[in-house]
Amino acid sequence: MTDDFYCDEALSGRTPVEVVAETPGVLAFHHTRPYWPVHIVVVPKRHVPSLIDLGDADVDTVHAVLAVVRDVAARVTAEHGAARVVTNLGRYQDSKHLHFHVSSGEPLRDGRP
Repeated sequence: MTDDFYCDEALSGRTPVEVVAETPGVLAFHHTRPYWPVHIVVVPKRHVPSLIDLGDADVDTVHAVLAVVRDVAARVTAEHGAARVVTNLGRYQDSKHLHFHVSSGEPLRDGRP
């Protein structure tokens, strides 16, 4: 296994995910180990290393991902009153695959609100 959970597990189907939104190039799903009560991850279906290293992807791929992030964040805001959108880079990026977290609520403790 590599340091790309999304390609290795979520996108391959090895780890089942609960899909929130999907386009031909983007998948949004509930995080498999949520940190917040509402915690959705949005990823491109093709491997893109990070926001600052697009690899062989182009800006259109980033635009497609951000369009889904925008839609998911709007839904979370409408349903929960607020949303945050986060991406991590460098040593903060555990999985070396471009991804955005769309979340709402206070951090969970021991897996519970």
